[in-house]
Amino acid sequence: MSAQIRWLAPLVAVVAVVILLIAGPGSRLGLWDFRTGFLLLRWGAYLGILAAGLGLVSLLWRARGRRTWPAVAALGLGAIAALVPYRWMRQAERVPAIHDITTDLERPPEFRAVLPLRAGAPNRTEYGGPEIAAQQRDAYPEIEPLVTNRSPAETFGLARETARGLGWEIVAADSAAGRIEATATSAWFGFKDDVVVRITPEGGGSRVDVRSVSRVGKSDVGANAARIRDYLERLKT
Repeated sequence: MSAQIRWLAPLVAVVAVVILLIAGPGSRLGLWDFRTGFLLLRWGAYLGILAAGLGLVSLLWRARGRRTWPAVAALGLGAIAALVPYRWMRQAERVPAIHDITTDLERPPEFRAVLPLRAGAPNRTEYGGPEIAAQQRDAYPEIEPLVTNRSPAETFGLARETARGLGWEIVAADSAAGRIEATATSAWFGFKDDVVVRITPEGGGSRVDVRSVSRVGKSDVGANAARIRDYLERLKT
C-alpha cells in the first residue's frame, strides 16, 4: 500500500473528529443553525466510517516493518467520529418525537415569565393534549409528581436551590404562588429548554410538578424526561 494512502486514513480521521467537535459549539455560538450542526455531525460520521475503513485496510495490507500507529489512530478516531452521532440517532429512534414532558398530564404547569424569552421559537408552550400525553405515558411511565412531607414553603426553597445547583437560569421564583420558571441550556449545542416547577399543598406536605419544554426541535431525544427525572431525584434526596 502506498504511503499516500497510509497517511490519508489518519488525516481523514482527524478531519472527522474536528467536524464532530465544532458541530455543537458552532451552533451554540450562533455561527450556524442547529440544523447545520446536525448536518456536520452526519458528514463527520461519514468521514469517520471512511477513515476507520482505510485504517483497517492499512492494518491488513501493511508492509513488514511499516509503522502501524497511523492505521490504529485512523481506526480509533474514525470509530469515535462515527459512533457519537450513531448513538444519538439510536436514542432518537427509541423515544417518541415529542419535546414537551410534564409530571401532570391532566393539568400541566403553565409558563408565564419565560414567554417573552420564547418569542420566535418554533415550539409553542400550549400543551399538545391527549396524543402527546399518551406518547409520554408509553415512553416515560416513571415521570410522575414528587410528594414530600415538607411544607410548601420549605419545599419551594429546596426546589429553587436544586434548580440553581443544576445550572438552570432562574427566570422567576414566586414563593406565594409556588412557581419557579427557569431555562436550562445544553452543554454542547446550547439548546435552551424552559422549565416550570409548581409546588402545591397535598395532605400534610407538598406536591411538586415539573414541566420541561424545548424551544426548537420536534424531538428532544429524551432530554426533557432525563432533566425532570434528575431534578426530582436530587430534590428528593
